[in-house]
Amino acid sequence: MSLKYIPSVFLAVAVAIALGACGGKQQGMQAPPPVNVSVQTVSTADAAYYDEYPAIVRGVQEVELRPQVSGYITGIHFTEGSQVKKGQKLYSIDPQQSEASYSQAVAGLAVQEANLERAKRDVERYRELDKKDAIAKQQVDNAEATYAAAVKQVEAAKASVRAVQTNVRYTTIVAPFDGTIGISAVRLGASVSPGQTLLNTISSDDPIAVDIVIDQKELYRFSDLQAKNMTVKNDSTFKVSFGESVYPHPGKISIIDRAVDPQTGTIKVRLTFSNPDRVLRSGMSGTLIVESKVSKSVVIPYKAINEQLGEFFVYVADSAKATQVKVKLGKAVGKNIIIKEGLSEGDVIITEGIQNLREGTPINIAAPNASAPAPVANKK
Repeated sequence: MSLKYIPSVFLAVAVAIALGACGGKQQGMQAPPPVNVSVQTVSTADAAYYDEYPAIVRGVQEVELRPQVSGYITGIHFTEGSQVKKGQKLYSIDPQQSEASYSQAVAGLAVQEANLERAKRDVERYRELDKKDAIAKQQVDNAEATYAAAVKQVEAAKASVRAVQTNVRYTTIVAPFDGTIGISAVRLGASVSPGQTLLNTISSDDPIAVDIVIDQKELYRFSDLQAKNMTVKNDSTFKVSFGESVYPHPGKISIIDRAVDPQTGTIKVRLTFSNPDRVLRSGMSGTLIVESKVSKSVVIPYKAINEQLGEFFVYVADSAKATQVKVKLGKAVGKNIIIKEGLSEGDVIITEGIQNLREGTPINIAAPNASAPAPVANKK
């Protein structure tokens, strides 16, 4: 072969190699196969969910019994843990000291009344003499002053009698309202001091209160629920649970506290519950369950949600490919989730196979479900 043909041969070989390389590269860049997915058509439905709040049971009325006089306990007139009625006699404190003080005050009043009577006779006599100009003006003035002082002294003595008489009444302690009385903190013969010694505690128990604390952002919602309580009979929005047991009687909001705590941004709400069997006791800890209903909401399976850097997305089937759509989540409802924004009724979302998807990934759709499953109410 002539040397002049060698470059042409090399050129042909080089071209062939280049074409082969390009062909191999094109084969290596073939589009990935479609991902098998399951889809579901978005529908709207009525949904119910429940919010939960730590709760403390309280008596609507609750008071500590403390003595207002000193002495010794001479009588306990109730059964501990029983129901008591307003005005019922509960404790007796030795009245001897109070009765002696009362007798002394009454005697002091009698002395002052006698002094007043004498001062009255003197001033009346001096007034008559003064009319006849038969007595010095100074004596009349002194008699008037003595009489006025005697009047005041009688008033003071009467006030002292009333005060001691009140102390005598305080030796008997009665129930201030109907309720349940606890275990006595003192026994017969115990010495008690006014305002210091705790005798017992009484709390009302039907109805009974349940207290919760809510964030100030929820204040408008609870104000609306309070208004609803006033107009809807047998409203079951509020229930209270203790472990796995849910108390059968619904409650209602009775008080929303006066002001928000500026340190915590929270406010106290008090609800009342019927307690005919005295099952609820003051001091119990439980959970307040608040039902919320949302009508005509977009509800999809939670498994269709894809989270990326704190944001939430779903994949929508769009012309045989996956398209990512950002959504705003609402409350969980069983295995489903309420979608506040991002989806509309009739959209077709991908529910299975999302772990293999990216934006624009080809998909192979399995037989779709007709609509989303009916939501089931659940706790938060």
